[in-house]
Amino acid sequence: MKDVAFGALLAIQFLTRLPVPVACPWTPATRRWAARAYPLVGALLGALVAGVGTLLQPLLPTPLLALLLLSLWVALSGGLHLDGLMDLADALGSNAPLERRWAIMKDAQVGSFAVLALVFHLAWKAALLWALLEAGASPWWLVPVASLARLGGLGLLVGVPAARGEGLAHAWQQSLGARDLALAALVPLTGLAWVPGAAWLVAGLGAFIIIYGLAVRRAFGGINGDIVGAAIEGGELCLLLIAWGGCAFALA
Repeated sequence: MKDVAFGALLAIQFLTRLPVPVACPWTPATRRWAARAYPLVGALLGALVAGVGTLLQPLLPTPLLALLLLSLWVALSGGLHLDGLMDLADALGSNAPLERRWAIMKDAQVGSFAVLALVFHLAWKAALLWALLEAGASPWWLVPVASLARLGGLGLLVGVPAARGEGLAHAWQQSLGARDLALAALVPLTGLAWVPGAAWLVAGLGAFIIIYGLAVRRAFGGINGDIVGAAIEGGELCLLLIAWGGCAFALA
């Protein structure tokens, strides 16, 4: 049970900026349980943001509420996955040979492609949040969005090999297999079983992760931590788009 508890706390420490004043051991067992807890931590993030949204929805106009919720979303996650998105954008935008793309991704400096990717990504997220809220959707839609996106990131870790025998993604993969992905999926998929339109969320995310995994494997030969982080951000955007589409269709 210690490994389970430490793994859950490790996942919170890694994926959020929530204070966890515990030194968690970094072992294969705790890494495995931390990975299994990814969707649960996503659900926690989504619930915190949705709770604030529910309290403030009667008080704020929709555009301000959408921007506030997005700001809180980024703050709680520490912008961890946005950093991966920016690094990936710089590497792909360079149109350089493979080794140079890897060097660009590791470079701490931020290039123009990273800035453009960040601005447009956050703009689309804010617009979709606004559209969802304006269509009458509950802020609690953010719970499955944040949870499933992290499940998708875990699926990428399990299904696509690391491009290099080093780095964070490689370290996580040493402890992971299909069984871990299945266990991680149990809670979010069971919870979604009674949510109208949930099948579209799952199918859309699955298609996105498969296409994304094939694309990055072709472009980079495999994954690293930045590529997984960018997948989580892309998964959230994809899920917000599907949720908005579902709401718009229901109102038509």
